[in-house]
Amino acid sequence: MSRARTLRVALVQERNQASAGENLALIEQRVANAAARGAQLVLLQELHNGAYFCQHQDVCEFDAAEAIPGPSTERIGALARKHGVVIVSSLFERRAAGLYHNTAVVLEKDGSIAGKYRKMHIPDDPGFNEKFYFTPGDLGFHPIDTSVGRLGVLVCWDQWYTEGARLMSLAGAELLLYPTAIGWDPRDDESEKTRQRDAWVTVQRAHAVANGIPVLVANRVGHEADPSGHGAGLQFWGHSFVAGPQGELLAVAGEVEPEILLADLDLRRSEDVRRIWPFLRDRRIDAYENLVRRYAK
Repeated sequence: MSRARTLRVALVQERNQASAGENLALIEQRVANAAARGAQLVLLQELHNGAYFCQHQDVCEFDAAEAIPGPSTERIGALARKHGVVIVSSLFERRAAGLYHNTAVVLEKDGSIAGKYRKMHIPDDPGFNEKFYFTPGDLGFHPIDTSVGRLGVLVCWDQWYTEGARLMSLAGAELLLYPTAIGWDPRDDESEKTRQRDAWVTVQRAHAVANGIPVLVANRVGHEADPSGHGAGLQFWGHSFVAGPQGELLAVAGEVEPEILLADLDLRRSEDVRRIWPFLRDRRIDAYENLVRRYAK
């Protein structure tokens, strides 16, 4: 058995405030709290600077996008440097006029940008009109090296795809991290809500099992109205969680309230798990050619 290498992680589960400035000010408080409690890595929720604006289609929403590096990465980088933590942030990136991405940015302990990931899978569902706003990512599935380990950062809708998790793992990711904004239509009945949330938890725990590495998921909470007034809005279900390399739940947040969720990860344990469950060894890479087709028939 390998010796433990412990990493304390913090997931910030929060509800939207009135402005980007207020959201960032609250993030500063949450990161300070997490660092004071020993966190070395902090994961923020998807598009944490504001409301989840993708419930409707409005060109004015593009005004909130910003360059990377830019004002938010400077502020969050300063926060990382102040507290000596690595922070995984999630921003609306303006790459050029008319070209925007949903982008996760990793800030190193010294405040520098360690790397970024542009969301690859873009949904287009009722209440989640992301294809109107975001160009699919073009940076591929490449982990980001940091002082706390090699991070496989993905974003929200990527959670449902085994391919992204696998490719990050094959490239040496030690952790999978998902900034998230997912919730229910408040009009759904309780059984439907339970099925949706359980499916979301199950598929991500399966990524941990199939790849033998921990998974961290930070979701938002609170009801956010549909800006168009046509829908019932979204009730974000929280339930941020940390799963270990066998899919075991190490920490789980509630569904309603903001929370700083802490967990201690033994990063050496992935080696032990992969020795007893050698899924990478037994992959039939000679027989997977149909995986690069939309449908096999």
